[in-house]
Amino acid sequence: MAAYIPDDKIEAIKTTCDIVEIISESVSLRRAGRNYLGLCPFHAEKTPSFTVSPEKQIFYCFGCGAGGNVFSFLMKQDGLTFPEAARTLARRCGIDLPSRKLSPFEKKKLTEREMILTLNGEAMAFYRSCLFSEKGREAMAYLLKRGMARKTIEDFNLGYAPDGWDHLLRQFRSSRKPVQTALAAGLIIPRKKGEGYYDRFRNRIVFPISNAQSQPIGFGGRVMDDALPKYLNSPETPVYNKSRSLYGLDRARTKSRETETIYVVEGYFDRLAMHQFGFENTVATLGTSLTADHVRILKGFVGEGGRAILVYDSDQAGIKAAQRSVAVFQKGLLEARILVLPEGYDPDSFLMAHGPDEFRKAAENAMGMIAFMVESAVEKYGLGIDGKVRIVNDLRVAIRAVADPVARSLQVKHLAERIGVDETVILQKVRQAGGSPARNDRRPSGPPGRASVATPARPARGDGWRLERQVVTMMLQFPEMIADISERGLLDHFTDPLLADIGRGIIEYYNQSGGDVAGLVSRWEDAEKKALIARLALSDEHWDRSGCTNLINQFESSIRRHDKDLVKRIESAEKSGDINLLAELLQKKQHQARKTIQRQSGAVK
Repeated sequence: MAAYIPDDKIEAIKTTCDIVEIISESVSLRRAGRNYLGLCPFHAEKTPSFTVSPEKQIFYCFGCGAGGNVFSFLMKQDGLTFPEAARTLARRCGIDLPSRKLSPFEKKKLTEREMILTLNGEAMAFYRSCLFSEKGREAMAYLLKRGMARKTIEDFNLGYAPDGWDHLLRQFRSSRKPVQTALAAGLIIPRKKGEGYYDRFRNRIVFPISNAQSQPIGFGGRVMDDALPKYLNSPETPVYNKSRSLYGLDRARTKSRETETIYVVEGYFDRLAMHQFGFENTVATLGTSLTADHVRILKGFVGEGGRAILVYDSDQAGIKAAQRSVAVFQKGLLEARILVLPEGYDPDSFLMAHGPDEFRKAAENAMGMIAFMVESAVEKYGLGIDGKVRIVNDLRVAIRAVADPVARSLQVKHLAERIGVDETVILQKVRQAGGSPARNDRRPSGPPGRASVATPARPARGDGWRLERQVVTMMLQFPEMIADISERGLLDHFTDPLLADIGRGIIEYYNQSGGDVAGLVSRWEDAEKKALIARLALSDEHWDRSGCTNLINQFESSIRRHDKDLVKRIESAEKSGDINLLAELLQKKQHQARKTIQRQSGAVK
């Protein structure tokens, strides 16, 4: 588990880091009794089923089955290895981690991401120093002319890549940074002819793109004249994925939570202008359409009652971008409104010309996504007979994708009234659109009761399996009974190998350290075990010693019944002359007898 980080340091990280605080940075949580609830960041849902326990320092989603401790969350959320997650948390809480000399293979495997992040940090510092030097005089003048305040320039670490082929490359060589890492980070490009490399960004304003932990994961570059391409972004790398990254995400979190609203714009300057005029709850896409991952991230920021306002230019490209986003938000189950600015304006120029109050008024009148599509289609096709037919054909798939049946019915009614077509005819067209309406995950949306604590991937297997599951749940939630369970050897009679393995791990862990559930989760690499432990630990059970004793007695009664059944089956096999079955049953009986003798002799604790 901690091959390269001492166990005492892992324990210190677990003790210092608060899982609620860590997860709250990407998921909007609300208090629900002893736990916190929010919308799962790993799948689309409308009703919160993502549960975080501050007491146990674990999380579990009762919708998709994801679960674990604070390390597990970062690993799944950001695609980190365990050492990377541990180092990220250690930096956050000020814990120094000792390091040993790694083999070449270990270094490549474990530190590639960290080396890229480190190199990105050095590149950001280099570009920034160039902007504030004589080399960047023209670039600084350009930014100030665009209305960027010096504070904005400094806060967002804007920079300048000097004109020339290898300024950054020479900087890396002078500091003895590996060229292959710079190549993996997308900061340099191989020459097409001959050997060697050259800088990706040259004579451009540079915008660092950060992750949720404010680490630079990539860069965007903009020219200051009419050269093409106008914008140039980092390629995808081990730390940068455009479908999960948004510009300004790390700075939008707090205001998005407060307002339950997040603005989405399309450009770097748009994002900076929004921030400068007080709309800090703004992010920008990075040269790509909005994805389902983006929507899940946004939903985690604004919470279950929140919304996104998509701000687009009034040109055809902006209209098409807005239309493409409709289906993504419908599937992501996040309310979204569309604000199309007056002709000739983008968010940057509109704010500079009219100020924040006028923008705020426009945002208050932003249209719902289907309403926007209706008006766009009416403007495009008109309300003639052919136009109405095209409008309905254009909108039927989007309306069918509306998750809530009441909302879907209202959208049909609105379209019917707007274009003057019978509601039943439109409804028939919507039904013919194919597929099935978007729907919320129908698995339990919260901690289930005692009768339904099965992990989603493992269906119930009868009374014996349910009893085994309850015994493990009791061990997690009422550890005072662990010694009794161990002494009675209940786990020797488990039929489910996964539950038996978890049960033995609990006994071993508590015997060694008397530890907590969050520490127990770290014992295993297997995601299924982590999730099952988290689910059982967070299930809605209420244990006392009397209830625990009753469960143990019930389980022992089932063992005795099983033993009697085994004896009867042995007798039946003897009578029928089934030699193979008889040998198999006798082997089972001998195996049970051996375990009993070993336990009684103290060989098995």
